[in-house]
Parts: sequence; structure tokens; C-alpha cells
Amino acid sequence: MNLIIVESPTKAKTITRFLGKKFKVESSFGHVRDLPKSTMGVDMENDFLPKYVIPATAKKNLNKLKELAKKADQVILATDEDREGEAIAWHLAEALKLDKEGTGRIVFHEITKSAIEEALKTPRHLNMDLVNAQQARRVLDRLVGYELSPFLWKKVARGLSAGRVQSVAVRLIVEREREIQAFKPEEYWSLEADLSPKNDKEKIFKAHLHKLDGKTLDKFYINNQEKAEETFAELKDAEYIVTQIEKKQSKKNPPSPFTTSTLQQAANRMLGFSAKQTMMIAQQLYEGLDLGGDSGGLITYMRTDSLNLSDKFLNETKEYLTNNFGAKYALESARRFKTKSKGAQEAHEAVRPTEVGRDPEFLKDKLNNNQYRLYKLIWQRAVASQMSEALIDSTTIDIDASDTKYQFRSSGQIIAFDGYLKVYPEQSKELELPDVKQNEALKLHKLEKEQHFTKPPARYSDAGIVKVMEKHGIGRPSTYAPTLATIIARNYVNRDEAKKLYPTDIAFVVNDLLTEHFKDIVDFEFTAKMEEDLDKIADGEIKWQPLIKDFYTPFHAQLEEKYKSLKKEDIMPEEKSNEICDKCGAAMIIKTGRYGKFYACSAFPDCKNIKGLTQNASHESSPEKTEQLKVLEDKYKNEVCDKCGSAMAIKNGRFGPFLACTGYPKCKNIKSIKENSGSTGIKCPVCGKGDIVQKRSKRGAFYACDQYPDCKTAFFAKPTGEKCPDCGALLIEAKDGVKCSAKGCGYTK
Repeated sequence: MNLIIVESPTKAKTITRFLGKKFKVESSFGHVRDLPKSTMGVDMENDFLPKYVIPATAKKNLNKLKELAKKADQVILATDEDREGEAIAWHLAEALKLDKEGTGRIVFHEITKSAIEEALKTPRHLNMDLVNAQQARRVLDRLVGYELSPFLWKKVARGLSAGRVQSVAVRLIVEREREIQAFKPEEYWSLEADLSPKNDKEKIFKAHLHKLDGKTLDKFYINNQEKAEETFAELKDAEYIVTQIEKKQSKKNPPSPFTTSTLQQAANRMLGFSAKQTMMIAQQLYEGLDLGGDSGGLITYMRTDSLNLSDKFLNETKEYLTNNFGAKYALESARRFKTKSKGAQEAHEAVRPTEVGRDPEFLKDKLNNNQYRLYKLIWQRAVASQMSEALIDSTTIDIDASDTKYQFRSSGQIIAFDGYLKVYPEQSKELELPDVKQNEALKLHKLEKEQHFTKPPARYSDAGIVKVMEKHGIGRPSTYAPTLATIIARNYVNRDEAKKLYPTDIAFVVNDLLTEHFKDIVDFEFTAKMEEDLDKIADGEIKWQPLIKDFYTPFHAQLEEKYKSLKKEDIMPEEKSNEICDKCGAAMIIKTGRYGKFYACSAFPDCKNIKGLTQNASHESSPEKTEQLKVLEDKYKNEVCDKCGSAMAIKNGRFGPFLACTGYPKCKNIKSIKENSGSTGIKCPVCGKGDIVQKRSKRGAFYACDQYPDCKTAFFAKPTGEKCPDCGALLIEAKDGVKCSAKGCGYTK
């Protein structure tokens, strides 16, 4: 019996389908050894030797693997092909005390029968360069986290953390927020004319003011209302004459197949997935789903920065396109893409479907909705990369306004041949302009002037932050999603209503501290250089311990000096307020803690009263929301707690304003308010007293009676207010229409 060990039980189950009785496939359930949680786990006096331990959760399964390894003719380690996978394989070899020479190590880019069988033909030994690169990353991150985090606890607030990559990501988000805060809008105006040929007044098209005296106008040429009115007056009675028509055809090339970062960006932009969600679903597609027969993984390995596609896939794609769409959509010779990313070496292929013939529509009923949507996106992008270019016919019409020095321009385009757009449609509007001739006079239907103001840079979405991290060389394919998840979990970053990322109050404090006193930790170039050095370790060019020493020695000395020279009150200055402590009458001051700003009694430690700020300095609040809070504060200023008799105050929580008792923490009473109740205007069909309102849980929005817990009526989709004609239950909104909320009814419309 040959024992194959992988890191995931799903992966083990998939591979088992391909192999006969000679093989037994088991899972390690991830890492079997790691640095200890409660101590540093790195021996700084002994060449930074890591002190690995076996987590309690891994011991039982590891004992099982030991027994199986003793009985096996050969042990084969088949963990993922990247550095972390190589490290897991090495930890397994160490924990199971395997003979390094007799142990096989196999890697594959996809979990399919042919890929597994081919890998088994060519096993190799463990690659210690890859292992050491992963060890170096782990030790670096441990040194930074375990030395810098206690410093933040002492000088800022307990519970904070710092990290080599996470702190740089926070810096990017903080700097973008400061750009937004410092932004000053500039006014500008646009003029647009609705025109048509005089002999066909139905074919109206738009043209914008473009030139003056033959020179292209700057966006800010008309920068106030007076100038807009003046220009409008000059143009309203002018005759509009076609002076030039330019027609040309251009080719539009398909995008490259997905890498990890471009997949996360596209899934965020097109599907609304977070980076973490994208990688979780991609992992499921990679590891395999039971589709019947010997089906395996649906996509290749999803942690990659390579743009290569295998010859097998390229040949199969050409045949697929020719058979399904015709020869004009296929390429005579394959299109190959060059990887632009520095140090791209984590894998040998881009993210692609394992079989081009697995059309997403054929799998729709076998996948859940998110799996289907992500698989479809990956399939479309990979197939489109090997299709013909789209042909775009563009038309530009220049129009003179007679008796003035102004010229208008109208641009249109139509798709002459869809090419790759047949499979991978992109958001581009077609606009067909009417057929006009040079020197033809046009009819003016309407002339409009419109005021605009420049907008601040947008907050980063998941797609945006991943793109800029990759641009700066910060992190690698396997680290983007975990980094984002970490800074959100540790309350440095939140999401606004549009799912964009913004920094919390404490993020500003910590970022400013690190930027001023630990520049290397948050320096883009320094962090990118460290990633390049880790790549060099993986390539066997440099040793890992000297790299760690060169970083740690000055870092530790700097940290020791800052412990002595920095005072907490200099980093966390207190702000005065007009608030008076309702317990002792002393003035309240504003402090910043891990979860934001709050009121604290200035008589501390004699009085330990604290209160939350009404708005909690939320960077999510818009001017409209601020005004809403002021109205609510005035409306509920006399509200009294029905449990203890203290005053109730408006608080702004994650899901909007609510009432909370000022007697907290002794009294924890909170109440929803009608203005934020999410009422649907529908009476509860069960109790008849309450209203059906929108509520939220960890799984998202749902609808329930506001008389809970007396009435526990709930719906997991929005009720329409109508009743089912078959059973009388409420109808609810469904993805494909409207259906009955009662189980087993089955009514739809």
C-alpha cells in the first residue's frame, strides 16, 4: 500500500476517485507543526532557529498518519505546489520521521486523473529552498508581530497588532482616506448639443463642446456660471455644420487569463466578492466537486502569478472554438502572454478550467450559485484569451458652430465583429451615429449647460487595494486575501455601505506612529525588497538566516530605544469636550481606544465612567447621515430607559442609529428606532400586531416581525405584501420572480 498525504480532506476525497486499491489517500488537515501561540518560538541566540510545536488539534490525526506510514510501502507527499505547500510537506516529513530519500514528493497544477497519474510517474525530493523561503517569511512575521504588538499595547492600546505586510496595507488605506479628507472640489461646466440631420430629425445624437480656435479645450475652461452663461449665449443661435468625418476600424485584444490578483479584482468588480470569498470559492473549485464518474478539480491552482497556459489546454481550446463557434473565432497559432509581475514563480500556469469542454451552463445545476458564477468567469476569461480580436468601427464627427470660434465633437462606435466578446462580454456601449456628410447643416434640438465638481479619489475596494499592493510588490498571490481579512478582523479597516475600505480611528494613530518611528516596517520599497529577497531564497540564491539577522538587529535596537523615548500621552493626546460626567460631575475627555473614540471621565481612577461618542468619529458617515443623527438626537432627547430609568441616547452602530441606555455598563438596554427599523409596511400575518421589518444577521439581511421574541415569524426574502392564492401565506421575492413563503406550497408567478 502506498500512502498519499495531502493537506485537505476534500482534496483527498477527489484524488481517491482516480486511484486504485494500491493507494490510500489521507489528509493532514493543514499544518501539523507551527510556531507556538503563546511564546515567540524563535531562538534569536541560535541563528533564529524556529521552535516548532504540534498543535493540540493536530495530534490525534498525526498519530493516525504515523500508524499508516509505518505500514506503507512508500509515503508520497502531495501538498500544494507553492512555498506553503512545500513547507507543509516538510513538516509532515519531520513530524512523521520519514526517510527523506525514500519519501516521494509530487506536485500538480490541477486535480485531474491525468495530472495525478503523470505526477506519480515523476516524484521528486523536498525542495528545501522553497521550505526555507516559507520559514523565513514565517519567522520574519513572527519577529515583527511578537515584538511590535506588545509595544503598541503599552504605548497605544491593548489588543493591537502590527505585521510586516498588514501594516503597509493599512498605510495605503489611511493615505487614501487622507487624500479624500484633504480634497477640495473644483467647479467646471460642460456644454452639450442635441443634433440631427435636417432631413431625418428622429436621428438625434449628442455632441460636446470640444475646441476653441482649433485648440482642444481644457476641462476647466468654463469654470463658473458666468462664463457658462456667456458661452451658452454665443452658441444657442449658431448654425451647426459638419466639418470633418473620420471613420476607422480598430482591433480590441482579449485580456490575459487570470492570475490570483486579477481574479480577485475581477470577482470583486463583476461579482461583488471580497478577496477572501473569491479564494474560498476558488479553493472549492480547485479541490474538486463530486459531479459523478471520475470528475476532479474544475480549475487549476488558484495561487499563481503566471500567465502561462499548457499546450494541452491551448490545443483543446482551439478545437472547442472551431467546433462550437466556427474557425473565424479561433486562432491559427496560440496567443501567449508574458508575466509582468516581478519574481513570478509561485506556479507554472494561469488560473483556467481543467477541461475547456466543461461549459459553465452544463454545470449550473451541479454547483451552488457562487461556485457557478466564479467558474463561469474563469472559464470565459481563459477561453476568450485564445479567441480572435474584436473589430470595432469608430466614427468621429467634428461640427463647427457658425459665427463662433467653437467646435463640437461626437464620437460613436459599433462592433463590426464580436470575436472574443462573444464569450467574455465587456462593459462598452455601442453608439451608432447617423450617416451625415461633410459641410452638411444640422438641426439643433437642444443646447444644455451643466455644472460639475471634481470628485475626490474613491476609497479602495478589495479589487483596488489588491491591484495597488501588487503594483508596489507588497505580498504575493497567497497573501493578498489573508492580509485584507486580518486588517478587517483587527479593526484597523471597515467597509462602508458601498463595500469600500476605510480606516478606523485607531488605524490613523497606529499608522502615524509606525510611519514616524518605524519607517522600514511601512515603507513600500523596503517591503517589496524583502519580498524579492524571499524569492531569492526560494531560488537558492541566498541563505535565509543572514536575511533575518540583517533585518532583526537594527529593528530590535530601534524598538528598545523607542520604548524609552516615546510616551503614551505624546502618541495618544486627549481631547477636551463639553460633556460632563453624569456620575461625578467632572469634565469628560475624548480618548481613542482599539474600537475608536470614546468619552472618559477626567477624574479617573476615582471615577471610571466611560461613554461612547454619538457618531464615534465614523469615517463612514456622510453629511446626510450626520444631519439625520442630529434630528434623531433632538427627537429622542427625553427618552427614558424602561429598565433602569436612566436617559437613553442615540448611538450609531454598524446597522445605523439605535437607542442605548446611558447607564451602561450596569444597564445594557438597547432599543431600535422606527426611523431605522427597515419597515416594509407589511403587517405580520401571524400575530397581526407587529410589522415585518428588515433585520440583519451574520448571514445577511432577513425579514421578521418586530414583536420578537413574542412573535418569531421570519422570512429569508423580502415579502411583497401579497398573499398566495393557493395557501394564503405571504409571497416573497425570488431571484426568478415571486414565490410562496410556505414550505411545500410551490406556488410561483
